[in-house]
Amino acid sequence: MKRRMFLCASFAFATLASAALAGQVPAKVETPVTINYYNYNLASTGNGAAATKRLIAEFEAANPNVKVNGVGVPSSDISTRIQADVAAGHGPDIAQMVFSDLDFFVNNLGAVALEDVVPSAELAAHFEGISPKGLKLGVYNGKTYGLAYTFSTPVLFYNADLFRKAGLNPDQPPQTWSEIKVAAKAIVDKTGQDGLATGIFGPSAGDWLFQGLIRSNNGGVLSADRKTLIFAEPAAVEAVSMLHDLYAAGVYSNLDINAAMDGMAAGTVGMYLQTSAIQAYLVKGATGNFDLRATTMPRFGDKPVRPNNSGSALVIMSSDPLKQRAAWELMKFMTSKHAYTVITSEIGYLPLRTDIVNDPQYLGNWVKEHPLVQPNLKQLEALEPWESFPGPNYRQIAKAMMDGAEQAVFGGGDPAQAMKTAQDTAQALMPKSTN
Repeated sequence: MKRRMFLCASFAFATLASAALAGQVPAKVETPVTINYYNYNLASTGNGAAATKRLIAEFEAANPNVKVNGVGVPSSDISTRIQADVAAGHGPDIAQMVFSDLDFFVNNLGAVALEDVVPSAELAAHFEGISPKGLKLGVYNGKTYGLAYTFSTPVLFYNADLFRKAGLNPDQPPQTWSEIKVAAKAIVDKTGQDGLATGIFGPSAGDWLFQGLIRSNNGGVLSADRKTLIFAEPAAVEAVSMLHDLYAAGVYSNLDINAAMDGMAAGTVGMYLQTSAIQAYLVKGATGNFDLRATTMPRFGDKPVRPNNSGSALVIMSSDPLKQRAAWELMKFMTSKHAYTVITSEIGYLPLRTDIVNDPQYLGNWVKEHPLVQPNLKQLEALEPWESFPGPNYRQIAKAMMDGAEQAVFGGGDPAQAMKTAQDTAQALMPKSTN
């Protein structure tokens, strides 16, 4: 019965998507319209919600015919909520999509390709100035379904005061995982504080940071043809084994994601690898208490770092041409020079419009005063997409992978066997037609 309902819902979504391909949007919003905007920043309690609400208010003031009904939905619930609400007849017209949901949004939720509804010249004009690496993140089968919005790369935050107390040079932070181990051991031995924590594991962590770790060792999680999981292959296992070695050496603390963030903000953690979206929180804790700095994600020996993104894209979900135009106008505003100035300076995400970084009208002066953003900007040049797993079981596939990796790192068993068991479990959840 459940499968039958799912197939019916999928058919409904496909019908909506087909309707959206009928023609392009009107040139302007000339009659009043209300659009539903599902946004996970609105569901937060920090700077993300406040900044997003202000941007929406500014958009409405500049576009009096458009009323935006902002709906806060946690990132982990976005796709489930949309599926339920569309089936009930009141889904979003535009949504903030986590990149790992891309495959599901396109194939099951009726996401609309921008090239199918927005005039090509207008689309090209808006894309101008946006990082080409960022634009590729929301492309599926050659079309832009998601316009990159709020995201970052993995940043290694570190406490320069603890470095000094441990006899380390804070002006030369570790750049490889081997150097991380040496620095973390010195911090543990000489200060008694935690040497290293990461945001890789935990219920709210997702798998984006883990994917970047594996990729930086020239591994992967999914084959190029999207049929076979590969996170138990030697390169991936070697990356996981490295974390296991750090934990076994007593320099990598098994802290949950909130405890790790709080510890870094309180000055009791030496190094913390995590999204830059928490930068504002860490800066608030460090100000007047300790010297907070940041550097790029560690590499494996001489292999180049291959970071992937966290975060989200904006996706048009409506099949109504007027609402599509209103959603596109909101999308343009939320990815404008002004919006990215707010998003970067007040929340901590990357400015995808890199031409504003040195422009004093936008981020120029702020960037000079906030050097923590530099590692993120540097890694934008090497950015690779967060892989979205195929099929309706994509979240269970990611969970099986992450549960296996967590067991491999902290469980005390053989990392190769733990990853092989997890991969076998996850492969059984892949779409049968692609096996």
